[in-house]
Amino acid sequence: MITLLSPAKKLADASCAFGSAYTQPAFLDRSEELINILRTFDPPGLESLMGISSKLSEVNWERFRHWTSNYSSDTAREAIYTFKGDTYDGLDAKSLSESELSYAQNSVRILSGLYGVLRPLDLMLPYRLEMGTKLTNNAGHHLYAFWGNDLSHSLSNELKNNGDRTIINCASNEYFKSVNNESLNANVITPVFKEEKNGKARILSFYAKKARGLMTRFIIENRIDNPHDILNFDRGDYRYDQSASEASRPVFIRPQP
Repeated sequence: MITLLSPAKKLADASCAFGSAYTQPAFLDRSEELINILRTFDPPGLESLMGISSKLSEVNWERFRHWTSNYSSDTAREAIYTFKGDTYDGLDAKSLSESELSYAQNSVRILSGLYGVLRPLDLMLPYRLEMGTKLTNNAGHHLYAFWGNDLSHSLSNELKNNGDRTIINCASNEYFKSVNNESLNANVITPVFKEEKNGKARILSFYAKKARGLMTRFIIENRIDNPHDILNFDRGDYRYDQSASEASRPVFIRPQP
């Protein structure tokens, strides 16, 4: 069983490894291909391409200009400690024990527009490149075309050595679209998190993002390898609602804070 997460736009300020058990991403050669394309843009071009401010376009122009696949632990940081934001607040990686980190390294994967798929302890340089970016490349006019079936094949190969061929999808729609379900060859379960107020339950993005991190933390702490066991999720006052659920989309509801 593998749990999938999205990356985050907000990144840690630190730019060196947090620990010593770090690893290298599997798709660095493909990342370099993307960097070579991105280096053809000037800051105004990046601003238009990525829909970001001029200040952010300058920051990322510098990042792409200095990016290298031959980076070290002095200049790069593990993915699980680099990404910040609501989901990673819920995950709270820095408080995971060594054994929990080891479990996460084997069972959690982070989808990335630049790096493809990251393990939690894979070193990465800071970047901004959303998976939905319409970046023209040799395979098409967006990153979904660039990554093609690479990400689904990578995940499928990992699941071959796994006791259960299940993906717990805690990634956003934008990122999970990069995984071709037809070639994934796995059972996909997408937890849904809702807030209830005045008798009505709805998805609120801020809370749902944090809940995805809480769910991932719950899976890690309890070493869950049977997808049925995620129905016991109770962090943040969420409870499984069987009446609102489908097998592939279990719904968890709580009173809106």
